[in-house]
Amino acid sequence: MTNTEEIDWTMSAALENVRRGEEQLPEVTSLQGAVRAWTELEGELQAQATLTPERPVEVDGVSTPSFSGQAIAALAERLPSS
Repeated sequence: MTNTEEIDWTMSAALENVRRGEEQLPEVTSLQGAVRAWTELEGELQAQATLTPERPVEVDGVSTPSFSGQAIAALAERLPSS
């Protein structure tokens, strides 16, 4: 399991494929903010969402350039408390 200190939660990230009103607009924020926003989505919206950080994130020894579904949930489990 990746230690939360190894993930740069302040890097930019886009949360995409999420309908906001009548449009699908990406939310660009910090990685931490994007993951927290994902946790507040309804189940179907969570499943459709894609999270793209500014650079790949290493989780369990695998460098990943984008996340969706359960992969975002795995990041959410690693969020630092605040």
